[in-house]
Amino acid sequence: MPEPLEVVALFGPTGIGKTDVAIALADLLRVRGERPVAISADALQVYAGLESLTGAAGAHERARLEHRLIGIRDVTQTFSVGAVSLQTKAEIDRALAEGRRPIVVGGTGLYLRAALTDMDLRPPPPPGVRERIEERLAERGLEALHLELRGQAPAVAEAIEPTDRSRIVRALELAEIGELDDPPGDSQLWTAETRRPTLLFGLTMDREQLYRRIDARVDRMVAEGAEIEVQRALEEGASITARKALGFEELLSGDVERMKRRTRNYAKRQLTWMRKLAGVRTIDMTGRRPLDAASEIARALAP
Repeated sequence: MPEPLEVVALFGPTGIGKTDVAIALADLLRVRGERPVAISADALQVYAGLESLTGAAGAHERARLEHRLIGIRDVTQTFSVGAVSLQTKAEIDRALAEGRRPIVVGGTGLYLRAALTDMDLRPPPPPGVRERIEERLAERGLEALHLELRGQAPAVAEAIEPTDRSRIVRALELAEIGELDDPPGDSQLWTAETRRPTLLFGLTMDREQLYRRIDARVDRMVAEGAEIEVQRALEEGASITARKALGFEELLSGDVERMKRRTRNYAKRQLTWMRKLAGVRTIDMTGRRPLDAASEIARALAP
């Protein structure tokens, strides 16, 4: 009986070319007789109508490799990491049951970890809780909310960077509903154990080269109509989670340079995440083609 296929997980900062590497890897795996499928573990690529803004695989890329969990939600819907991770796990299991190699592509570290592990995720907050916290954030700023968290749960605040917006908001949500006992998810977040045999690869790049790629990518998004996307999403009643897409608010105000800065800062945080991931095999993409990285990954997989 053949050994079960290992899951391939690709992680890396925005703009580094994860989709291109996944497609190149799929081409190599087909030569072996495999039928790979890409599964997105991105927090915002689930939204239909924000494909340009979120850098989701386009029609040409999807023609070369099937991509699942892209554009599956209306922009008016909200969601939690727990809800999305259940769908991602289901797609991984479905692919393996079909005898296909899952290539899980993630730019959102928490969503990737939740998809690959049996993380015990906390419940989503009741309607209105996050909105109230977001209002306080807009009025008082991130530093004030971190201090507020420190007053309620010093140990939790100590484990969260004062600039980590999403985790501060989530911790305050959990505090409000009485579910905040430990730093959220940290007891399992960095575990090396995965629910399916998995090889995790992290793509890195010289920082300056990566930042140039990010700036060029933002310019390309704008040229491809990302501003029209966000305006249309706003008119349709975009949810608070949809509006978290990098560049959403900046493009509404026409501040492309701020979008570039925010995206570069996000890429920096993603690289910090990568250094903490247990068992990650890093691949330096500086001056290399997607095929070079794909060949390195293919050599690491069981034949």
